[in-house]
Amino acid sequence: MRNAALAAALLVASILPASATVRITSDPGGQIGPYLDKLESLKKSGQNVVIDGACLSACTMVLGVIPHDHICVTPRARLGFHAAWLPGEAGRPVTSREGTELLMQNYPPPVRNWIAQRGGLSPRLIYLTGRELTAMYPTCQRDARN
Repeated sequence: MRNAALAAALLVASILPASATVRITSDPGGQIGPYLDKLESLKKSGQNVVIDGACLSACTMVLGVIPHDHICVTPRARLGFHAAWLPGEAGRPVTSREGTELLMQNYPPPVRNWIAQRGGLSPRLIYLTGRELTAMYPTCQRDARN
């Protein structure tokens, strides 16, 4: 169910005309591979993406897959980044160096630089919001939020 929000958005995107917009309001993320597949489908659809709330973990790969000119953010946008992980002994998270490298390679340079200035990706979430985010991505026009 972690991918339910993105899956629902992609389903709607596949039904609506090319001018429709996909809105991310509360996406907790999930596994990298399935997210990359879904985001590639979204990219091929030509849809615009409005980030209008929490976009955490694998959801943040939207910044590297969707063209910059197809993304806008609202004042409620909150992107949360952390290192990739796999379940280890007793299901405890163990950082995945390969997964974390894949995430970093996916992000555009301004996002990579922002992450590096905060010490890189770790198990702890770091949030990109407000002025730092709008310095990288345009604020959505009023009609995109309807």
